[in-house]
Amino acid sequence: MKNRHLLKESIEALLEKYPFLGAFFEDNKLEVEGSGHLTFPEFLQGFDREAVEENAMDLESLEEGLVTYVEQMLSFLGLDREEGVWELTILAGRDKSGNPEGFDEITIRRSDIVSIVGPTGSGKSRLLADIEWTADGDTPTGRRILINGETPDKKWRFSSGNRLVAQLSQNMNFVMDLTVREFLELHARSRMVEDEEAIIGKIIREANHLAGERFDPDTPVTSLSGGQSRALMIADTAILSTSPIVLIDEIENAGIDRKKALALLVGEEKIVLMATHDPSLALMADQRIVIRNGGIHKVLPTGDAEREILAELAEMDSYIADMRTRLRQGEKLSKA
Repeated sequence: MKNRHLLKESIEALLEKYPFLGAFFEDNKLEVEGSGHLTFPEFLQGFDREAVEENAMDLESLEEGLVTYVEQMLSFLGLDREEGVWELTILAGRDKSGNPEGFDEITIRRSDIVSIVGPTGSGKSRLLADIEWTADGDTPTGRRILINGETPDKKWRFSSGNRLVAQLSQNMNFVMDLTVREFLELHARSRMVEDEEAIIGKIIREANHLAGERFDPDTPVTSLSGGQSRALMIADTAILSTSPIVLIDEIENAGIDRKKALALLVGEEKIVLMATHDPSLALMADQRIVIRNGGIHKVLPTGDAEREILAELAEMDSYIADMRTRLRQGEKLSKA
């Protein structure tokens, strides 16, 4: 067990750092109140021989049990990987006709943005699914996904927290009867963040920075518009989620500032892949994957000429956004 150092910390410190340990003590009928200053082995040494025999206590197993319990809970919550993920590699498979894909491998690193383009039904979502599933030649495309240059542990597929990948879909609707603050508090506590209030405040500020309409912490999540919901989840994913890879499906319809959203994700060192039909978004990426007939047809880096086109598209987007704002404010539009 790699975390035996836990047995050298006081029970009070352990409970502060790992609140879920309260359940371990309760399940094992260990009354630790008033013994917070002791380490767990010191607490167990306080039991006399008669109590140990009467309760059939195995003190050594209890010590190992505490360490194992912490390790398993950290794994369940997705908080146990210290080394992090710094690169994602896609190894070629085949298209729907069984033909080899038009590349050998693609490596994407932290803070990289890759767009995925192609006609509707061409296979963009299949690529996102292969990455989320950490495909190992066992999906219809035959692709393989490597993490940090190695085949990832299969347990990542079945982690309830899915700590490898966060996927932001087109439709994002809340059904919980919670305020924005209460929703974020639940997530923050599940991640055991140290400065909960500061993190929640940062997420709300960033979300309002992305959304066209502002909202406050007491707004019910079920009252958020589509754009506000998407902004909240992007900010939450960037700042609080431990998932190093973010998969986005058609962010152009989100009702948010797309450029700011991508900047936020990149600033938090996420690996970002987005399926899109929007030329501005496609050219914001470092490179784009072109999908055809269910396979990756080719991979194109974004060159200088395309970045000049992107600047022109940005001016058009700004003009359209200004017209949209003036319409909402009830102004009569006219040519400049």
